[in-house]
Amino acid sequence: MWTELSATISSLAVAFFMFEKYLNYFPYTIRGYVERNFRKVVNFVNPYVEISFHEFTSERLKRSDAFFAIQTYLSTSTTENARRLKADAVKDSQSVVLSMDANEEVTDVFNGIKVWWASGKMPPQSKSISLFPGSEEKRYYKLTFHKHDREIITKSYVEHVLKKGKEIEVKNRQRMLYTNNPSKDWHGWKATKWGNIVFEHPSTFDTLAMDTAKKEEIKKDLIKFSKGKDYYAKIGKAWKRGYLLYGPPGTGKSSMIAAMANLLDYDVYDLELTTIKDNSELRMLLIETKGKSIIVIEDIDCSLDLTGQRKKRKEKDDDEADKEKDPISKKKKEAEEESGSKVTLSGLLNVIDGIWSACGGERIIIFTTNYVDKLDPALIRRGRMDKHIEMSYCCFEAFKVLARNYLDIESHELFGKIEELFVEAKMSPADVADSLMPKSDEQDEETCLKRLVEALEASKEEARKKSEEEALLKTKDGVVTEG
Repeated sequence: MWTELSATISSLAVAFFMFEKYLNYFPYTIRGYVERNFRKVVNFVNPYVEISFHEFTSERLKRSDAFFAIQTYLSTSTTENARRLKADAVKDSQSVVLSMDANEEVTDVFNGIKVWWASGKMPPQSKSISLFPGSEEKRYYKLTFHKHDREIITKSYVEHVLKKGKEIEVKNRQRMLYTNNPSKDWHGWKATKWGNIVFEHPSTFDTLAMDTAKKEEIKKDLIKFSKGKDYYAKIGKAWKRGYLLYGPPGTGKSSMIAAMANLLDYDVYDLELTTIKDNSELRMLLIETKGKSIIVIEDIDCSLDLTGQRKKRKEKDDDEADKEKDPISKKKKEAEEESGSKVTLSGLLNVIDGIWSACGGERIIIFTTNYVDKLDPALIRRGRMDKHIEMSYCCFEAFKVLARNYLDIESHELFGKIEELFVEAKMSPADVADSLMPKSDEQDEETCLKRLVEALEASKEEARKKSEEEALLKTKDGVVTEG
């Protein structure tokens, strides 16, 4: 029986080979008719359905997002089930990514339904060298399942695979820090609007010198935003959120941005307004940004003159003399003259809160400033900058975080003295950190804490003198007014 069966199979294989070989000699109409009917016979016997996902789409140069999502999804299971694997090194990384090699097959189960994934390659149609990737070997994945499960697989399983694959890809990607290039560098071979490097800032909310309750409030707000895709769609708003970080220099605004990015696994776009010529270029840059990102404009009060554009011309003329004396206004004017930027307040508002703000999704926009009162109220109103975060001088709670980070201590006999000094002294977290950092191997925690005590006492004395001078000036003003 086995001899007869094997002979029958061999005969069928030879017949199929001969059929495929000589089919091309038949006229096109006859060949199409034979192929259609032959497939009908095969499909009548075969209870399985196949779906192919090719690496390249109909556009020759465009790679399929679905193909790479499937590749990422399968990489989580192929390392356990597949016998033949392919290793790809990640750029600027020591690790490798494993995936199925060509002509390998693995199984997957979805809601109790078993499916088969196979990888394959299609040889190039010609052996000539080409610069187009579409003419090279074309990879594909083939999904096989029983025809009774067609509806579940095509409507639910494929969507599940693509969604999970993209989630894994985002989670495993190298996060980047971008900065905008001048528009003169936007054209040419491999020219881009955004330059980038790997984002490696180590700041986290655990290392931030800030009140613990305030940190937890910010973390909860960020996490709620990152999970709010459906909520934002329901209320009809673009999936974005604005944060205004304001406070004196050295209070940790940049560290806060890095901590936000590390908490949410977002990329960071550092937008330099002075290199942008006009509102049109600003919109083009926004379109090039991706989701899951933080767009930052640091020191926005010094970038461009965005504070007085809604004033009447007469008011501007009246304030001209004061602006010449104001170092902030003078700095903005110099920046504008040097860059030649024509970005306007209305252009910036349209980008962060107008129709263009809906391009993409899951983006956070952050402004930082040392002088919040210098900004136009329209720029920072609620709805544009949804959450205002004051980065203030160091308090005792923030000091304890720094002491733990820099000295690995939770308590010390000098803590009581330091807590009293923080009531009246004003020091930024950056200055406190500088005092706590050991300057040599011989310096221990007590030496560093004593240095901080001296700095706090000096700051307290400086604050006292400044207060006395202000009181004296008020007294003199009062005498002049009465006279």
